[in-house]
Amino acid sequence: MSKARKTKPKTKTTKKVVSEHDKSYRRLFSHARMIEDLLRGFVKEKWVEDLDFSTLEKVNASYVTEDFRSRADDVIWKVRRHNGESLFIYLLLEFQSTVDPFMAVRMMVYLGLLYQDLIDSKQLTADRKLPPVLPVVLYNGKKSRWYGAQEINDLIADGPQELEKYRPHLSYLLLDEGSYKDSQLTPLVKNMVAAIFRLENSRTETDFLRVIEALSEWLKDPAQERIKVEIERWLNHLVLPKRLPGVKLTELISLQEMRTMLSESVDDWAAQWKAQGVQQGVQQGLQQGLQQGLEQGVQQGVQQGLQQGLEQGLAKGLNKGRVEGQAQLLIGLLEEKFGPLDPDIHATIYRLDDENLIQCAKRTLKAQSLREVIGH
Repeated sequence: MSKARKTKPKTKTTKKVVSEHDKSYRRLFSHARMIEDLLRGFVKEKWVEDLDFSTLEKVNASYVTEDFRSRADDVIWKVRRHNGESLFIYLLLEFQSTVDPFMAVRMMVYLGLLYQDLIDSKQLTADRKLPPVLPVVLYNGKKSRWYGAQEINDLIADGPQELEKYRPHLSYLLLDEGSYKDSQLTPLVKNMVAAIFRLENSRTETDFLRVIEALSEWLKDPAQERIKVEIERWLNHLVLPKRLPGVKLTELISLQEMRTMLSESVDDWAAQWKAQGVQQGVQQGLQQGLQQGLEQGVQQGVQQGLQQGLEQGLAKGLNKGRVEGQAQLLIGLLEEKFGPLDPDIHATIYRLDDENLIQCAKRTLKAQSLREVIGH
C-alpha cells in the first residue's frame, strides 16, 4: 500500500493575504475600464477591434453547485460586437503563488457551469446556440513562471486512434504578470492593466515611482474617480506595506500623496547610493594609495620622500577609489534599468568625475533611455 503524501497546510496568514489579494483584483476587474484595457492591450487578435466597448456589461455569476460554491463571485463580462452579436468574456483570476498544472480541466468545468446557466436562463443566440467565450487566467505568482498546460488535450494520455475524435479541446488565454518585461508594458500608455503589472513587477523604488507618477496624471479626469479610488485602495492595503515596511499608514493616501512620499524615499535611496560608493571607494583607495605611495617613496629614495609619497598617494587613491566605486554603482543601476551596457559605455562612465557621476545618477531616476543619462 502506498503511503499517502502529506501536504503542509497553508497558514492562516498566507490564506488571508491570498484572499485579500484575490478580492482586490476582483474589485479592480469589476470596472469596465480594466476589461477594455486588458483586451486592447493583451489580446492581440483582430476580433477585439470589432468590439463595441461602450456595451460592456458585468454579468452576475449565478451558476453555483455544491462543489463549486466559491465560483459564485467570478468576474464575467459580456460585450457586443459592432454587428450586434453578443460575446461573453469569462475572466478567471488566479492568485496562488504556485502553478496549477490542471488549470485547463478547471476552466473546462467552469465554462461548462457557465454554459449550463445560460441554457437554464435561456440566454442563447438568435439561432439558439451558445455564445463564444474567452477564458482568461491571470497569474501573479512570484516563485516561478506558469508551466501548466493551456490546452486540455495536452493533459490526456494517448489512446487508440479511434478515440481521437472524442478527445476534448479547450484552451485558455494566460496572462502571466511576471513574464512581461517593462519594455513590453511601458508602450501601453494609459493602460490600467499594464500599469498594475508594472507595479507588481517593479524591482526598484525608481521604477515604482515612475508608474505612480503616470497613474496620477492619467487618472486626473473626474470620470476616472471610481477606478482611481479602487487602485488607491489596492496600493494602500496590499502594495505599499511591502514597498515601505517601515512606514505605518494610518489612513488611505491618494496617488498624489504616494507620489510625494515615494519621491522622498527615492531621494533617501540616492543618498544611500552615494554613501555606499564612498565606502567602497575608501577601501579600494586605501589599497591603491598605499601601493602608489610606496612606489613613489621608493623612487625618491629618502625617508621624507617616502612619507610624502604615502600621503599624496593615499589621498589620490582615496579619491580615485571613491569615484570608481560610484562609477561601478552607476553601471549597476543602468544595467538594472536598461540591460547590459557596451564596453565603450563602461569606459565613458569610468572617465566621469565625482560631480558628473552624481548628476548621471539623478537623471537615471526619470530617464526613459540611456541617451538621457550619459548622451549615448
